[in-house]
Amino acid sequence: MNDDHDADAAMSFIFEAGVLKRAARTGWWFVTQPESIADHSFRTALIGMMLAAMEGADPARVSMLCVLHDTQETRITDIPHIAKRYLTTAPNTTVTADQVAACPPAVADLITAAVTEYEAGETPEAIVARDADKLECLVQAVEYRHQGINNVQRWIDSSRTALKTTSAHRLADAALNGQPLAWLTPPPPPE
Repeated sequence: MNDDHDADAAMSFIFEAGVLKRAARTGWWFVTQPESIADHSFRTALIGMMLAAMEGADPARVSMLCVLHDTQETRITDIPHIAKRYLTTAPNTTVTADQVAACPPAVADLITAAVTEYEAGETPEAIVARDADKLECLVQAVEYRHQGINNVQRWIDSSRTALKTTSAHRLADAALNGQPLAWLTPPPPPE
């Protein structure tokens, strides 16, 4: 393959990932106008980086796993939990393989390995990344609740139940006891 073909194939994946900026997270449609999948993935990566630091995992690796964890939703959409009772979809690793098939081998291998690791959920980084995904959902539910949106407790409960790491549980407690806009109030001046 020539360099132009490699660049074109890599750019195709980048364009495809851009769809996530416009694609909504469908589970929230039951209670409100949801954020985009890209919005969710960005904050998941941020949470993942912080959790990794707290848990002694590799923050860069965790952030990469978080960024890539929902890229398959350009092709299969964000299927709400209730719909999964009735639908069968291809595994995320299969979707990813199709998405990166034409990419330069180094790119395809990097993305495929990250998605495979995340889906297996066995390495410390994958465990932390999966916790970041669930914690981001919990945080979003807390924010929606503070905006006056009811019926979000099921997301809080299911997300919290799925958490594995001590640090994720600590952050969940902080989210549940915190005020999403408290950061707007400056701290008192030092005495």
